[in-house]
Amino acid sequence: MESIFHEKQEGSLCAQHCLNALLQGEYFTAVDLASFAQQLDEAERERMAEGGTTTAEYQHFLQQPSSNMDDSGFFSIQVISRALEVWCLRLVPITSQEYLETSEHPTQEQAFICNFREHWLSIRKLGYQWFNLNSLLIGPELISDTYLSLFLAQLQQEGYSIYSVRGTVPECEADGILRITPAVQLERPKLISEVNKQREKDEGRSSDASTGGQSSQEDDPDLAEALRISRQENEMDDKSLQEALRLSMQGYLENNPQQGQDHTPESSGAIGSVPPSHTTQQTPSHPTKAPDPVDLDELRRRRQAFFERQQTNPESPDKRPPVEPAQDRPDPVENDVSPVDSLPDEDSSREEPAVSEMTEDEMLQAALKMSMEATQDTDQTQDTDSTS
Repeated sequence: MESIFHEKQEGSLCAQHCLNALLQGEYFTAVDLASFAQQLDEAERERMAEGGTTTAEYQHFLQQPSSNMDDSGFFSIQVISRALEVWCLRLVPITSQEYLETSEHPTQEQAFICNFREHWLSIRKLGYQWFNLNSLLIGPELISDTYLSLFLAQLQQEGYSIYSVRGTVPECEADGILRITPAVQLERPKLISEVNKQREKDEGRSSDASTGGQSSQEDDPDLAEALRISRQENEMDDKSLQEALRLSMQGYLENNPQQGQDHTPESSGAIGSVPPSHTTQQTPSHPTKAPDPVDLDELRRRRQAFFERQQTNPESPDKRPPVEPAQDRPDPVENDVSPVDSLPDEDSSREEPAVSEMTEDEMLQAALKMSMEATQDTDQTQDTDSTS
């Protein structure tokens, strides 16, 4: 079936498609057929002029449009006959005396050309099989020998004018292929119009399915606006939370500037009197700076750990017994305290309010403080390792 030449309908050029399907090739164009139509119009005008150019019949003829073609692309049977003369072919109506006398059965013919309401189609024998080459179909239709007579009778009953093609129809590639391998068709080809309607219907369904959500938003502007605002809020949620944490941390440091210096040597007034034996254990101080935005999951984990430690050790650090002065010091002086003993207890510098008395902001600030202290301890440890 693939070897059969078949042109699908374009506009009203069914006469062109009919001739090319009959000859199995792109032999004629609309321009060629229009040239034949103009030649026929000129020949008719010359015959009308023989009776006089001043007669009413001649003037009326000049005012009439061409009977051989029109602007839609339709061409008359005279144009088709003129085109077939190039191939030494002619058309004989099947209702004529010539056809009835010379043809015993339609299967003995080579091809037929049919016309109904300005539509042309061809039926041709290829190999040993007959095919309906109607350009309105998506492909050739196989017609059995038994069905050929019934098919032609049906066309006649519907009003078709049927012509038998006499002469030698040129051989084509499909003839040789179909003689060796006859065609088998399981399903009749559909009309192009039916296929197009089904395609449009399927595309409409897929379009409705893909744009269902969008159309509902377009129908409800309030819903579309609410969805837009919701998306913006979701996008800004993490950024806003990080910015709030950063501002809260800065405010806490501004209100408690001494907290950033709890672990630096300069924060103690007695550092200057520390004996040399202890100065080797001091680490360089680091300038306090605002840390980068804290990871929220890490911050929550540290805060939870702080709360658990508070619950496990409810006793406040400031209730611990004071450290007894060293007994082995020579000549102790009353009320004389060693500079080392005057250093504040590390735990007392980290005193935090009880969990039950802390507000949400205080909890957040305490967690931030713990994060800063952990960062500073890590830096001091790294510096000590590098020094050693």
